[in-house]
Amino acid sequence: MATIDTARQDVAEIGHDDFALTRVPYSARYSWVSVAVQRFGQLSALSQFLLGATLGFGMSFWEAFWAITLGAVILEVVSILTGIAGQREGLSTTVLGRWTGFGKYGSTLISLIIAVSLVGWFGIQNAVFAEGVHSLVGGLPVWAWCVVTGLAVTLIVVYGFLSMAWTAYITVPAFLVLAGYSIITALLEHPLGELVASAPPGPRLSLAAGTTLVAGGFIVGAVITPDMTRFNRSPWDVVKQTVVGVTLGEYLIGLIGVLLAHAVKSADVIQIVTSTSGVIGTLILIAATLKINDWNLYSASLGFANLIDTVWGRKINRGLITILVGVLGTALSAAGILQQFTGFLTLLGVTIPPLAGIMVVDYFILRRYRPELDESAAAGTIPGRVEVWNPVMLATWVLASYVGYKVSWGIPTLNALIAAGIVYYVLMKVVAWLQGQPRPRFREVEV
Repeated sequence: MATIDTARQDVAEIGHDDFALTRVPYSARYSWVSVAVQRFGQLSALSQFLLGATLGFGMSFWEAFWAITLGAVILEVVSILTGIAGQREGLSTTVLGRWTGFGKYGSTLISLIIAVSLVGWFGIQNAVFAEGVHSLVGGLPVWAWCVVTGLAVTLIVVYGFLSMAWTAYITVPAFLVLAGYSIITALLEHPLGELVASAPPGPRLSLAAGTTLVAGGFIVGAVITPDMTRFNRSPWDVVKQTVVGVTLGEYLIGLIGVLLAHAVKSADVIQIVTSTSGVIGTLILIAATLKINDWNLYSASLGFANLIDTVWGRKINRGLITILVGVLGTALSAAGILQQFTGFLTLLGVTIPPLAGIMVVDYFILRRYRPELDESAAAGTIPGRVEVWNPVMLATWVLASYVGYKVSWGIPTLNALIAAGIVYYVLMKVVAWLQGQPRPRFREVEV
């Protein structure tokens, strides 16, 4: 069996490595409330106001409500299934992927996809963060504030899960106060009935497009749920925190964004917040942005740690990776990646879900590596052998992404997710029949 103790460690400890390439021991896990605050924190951020405002600008209140409902159901199902897998194994998404359909180099592929996506998200969030600071205090240009705020988030993430939890304990309650104050302020000038009944102030968004924005807006967060739930103590904890966190985040924060967009007739979230909350509210909202951006950077660092380990066989400290990725994401934010917000969400909505579909089918239905995972878990290690590559996975991912991108009917995010699960299951059954064994395998190597 392979353990971190026998592996080569190439860089001295910086911050907290947080079991980047090994199982999280039970003694290092947290209560479900501690993890749930972080999950809700991912959705109690400036981006969720921006998403709600985007929906409200192009949809009526009830159209936006149903878009949020459909999107939230997709996110909760994906989050619970992938999250339980992560909790049971105590492994990050990309490391778990080695034994849930992707193999050694396939996990490198998902590491690259997820890490690059999250670096982009980090840039988007950091640009919004910097714009808020600039509008509030001025002084430096926006790009300079991007540097300052990006480095602040990087410092938090270097020290791992514990420092991120304390950040959530401060920013999440503050954000809830802001949300309540914002909507009360808006309702004083616009009765609730008027806002609910009003027509969208901007160009129309279809239900499918709105649902894709909702699901696409957090689908990466749903797929990488194991990065968080590996710190949970039971599957039931995963269910509780997902239902509470996703439901509150999508409905409470998203619908407030919808109502505020109707109230001020704008999708500009900075304008919405500053016009209803003033200086104090803006400060709290900017602080709350920390709570999603730290997880973007954290999971990106885990993805790059797995990529470097599988490709070069070098175990680089997660803290060092965090610093390097944080600098890259900060540069992207200063370059103006925020302008691509809607297009970026739509792209994620159809290319990331197939990864979850493959992982869930392999882990829960085909169960190809469950015996090895169970045996190694009892010893507190990881399995000693892994597939080099799973060609069925690659074919499935390409086909399902194409379905999500090209099929015009229904909800693209859901189309891609379901297509991946069905295609992967059928093709793997064909491979099992050709190989004459119940659990099909491809060429394996030592970890």
